[in-house]
Amino acid sequence: MTEADPGSEQPPASAAPGSSSAAWADVRGDQHRPSLDLRTDVPHAARLYDYFLGGKDNFAADREAAAKMLEIFPGLAVGAQANRRFLGRAVRFAANLGIRQYLDIGTGIPAADNTHEVAQSVAADSRVVYVDNDPIVLAHARALLQGTPEGRTAYLDADFRDHRRILSAPETAGLIDFTRPVALLTVALLHFIPDEDGPGEILERYKAALPPGSVMILSHATADLVDDPETSRAVVGGYTGAGVSLTARPRERTEEFFAGWDLVEPGVVPVSEWRPDGNLHDAALAPAQAGAFAGVAIKPVRP
Repeated sequence: MTEADPGSEQPPASAAPGSSSAAWADVRGDQHRPSLDLRTDVPHAARLYDYFLGGKDNFAADREAAAKMLEIFPGLAVGAQANRRFLGRAVRFAANLGIRQYLDIGTGIPAADNTHEVAQSVAADSRVVYVDNDPIVLAHARALLQGTPEGRTAYLDADFRDHRRILSAPETAGLIDFTRPVALLTVALLHFIPDEDGPGEILERYKAALPPGSVMILSHATADLVDDPETSRAVVGGYTGAGVSLTARPRERTEEFFAGWDLVEPGVVPVSEWRPDGNLHDAALAPAQAGAFAGVAIKPVRP
């Protein structure tokens, strides 16, 4: 596992990605637009996560479903909070490498230490495109758009599966220069994409569109860390019963998402153990409570 230097970043000379590459040939022509229907009577993954983080932007259906899952596995909340801290450490790592543009898919409802806040605390000119498909996140998008005067942020309402639209959208093209390294974030996202939808294949589309030196930041729910398999099955059942698909995948499946890229040390580990910074909550967190693996990788230069 190695670390690479993505090189220094400059503001994009042209925001539009190069249309001549094979990766971009598959991006054009998708006119799909996600639904903006706001269903407050059924739980949503972004609002469940907000509840576990201690947020207030959730509804009775979300709180009821979350309470049932916490009865089964009380560690869900502390695991979600550890995942949020991982995001902050990983973004800071990318920023210190010189990354100045970020594509954050499945960003969720704004909370403390959003991607742009962390990135712009290192480099004020950092640019962030946030992507999510929950109308509640859309309603709070203004909070995600308040960055530094030097930097820029944008919000795109879209689903991870709609890679063509996300990669070619004006919101993306206006901020991200795909000839320079990009940080791609899919934090606590892919476990909501079932196997039949091909999360790995979709992720490869994004990876192919990014140049060498780009960074991928990923975390994923797992049953590997939980002592009692019945508990894991009950948590998955709780999400499924609430109408939210959840697929807990083992370490080796999580590692497969990084295929072709160089994992940085310490590799794929529980979220609280990825480059810990001395946080007392992470230090006290048992792997079983973390409930998710995390890793960061860099796209290498291939001959």
